[in-house]
Amino acid sequence: MITIKKIENKKDLKTAQEIRHAVFVIGQHVPVEDEVDVFENISHHYLAFFNNTPVGAARWRITDSGVKLERFSVLKEFRGRGAGSALVNRILKDVKNSPEKRDMDIYLHAQVEVVPLYRKFGFRKVGDMFEESGILHYKMVLEK
Repeated sequence: MITIKKIENKKDLKTAQEIRHAVFVIGQHVPVEDEVDVFENISHHYLAFFNNTPVGAARWRITDSGVKLERFSVLKEFRGRGAGSALVNRILKDVKNSPEKRDMDIYLHAQVEVVPLYRKFGFRKVGDMFEESGILHYKMVLEK
């Protein structure tokens, strides 16, 4: 069973960062200085659990362009079980239920292979493919 928890303490944030490190730095060879950035303290972080085991993480933050969803990561051995979808669903619900953010654009930078996941939630590609930390991405914006 997949559950999602909004992170509210340093221990859970450390767990989320460990998952992101495993997925991005070790698994995808993203430079560590690109993975943990200056936005850690202003972002809203989440953990995904599979049968009470932490298996995924994500965050969102406010930018000049709107609400940016980012750092979606699921440990390789737990992919395909719904953790990624559950993270997207929970974050969208929280953002949409926040009156001051309701009218802001919601966007993300999707790695090419997970574009279909975000399409299921109503995101559409905007612009050309681009490289970020050595990985091909598309900017995607949530249809209003």
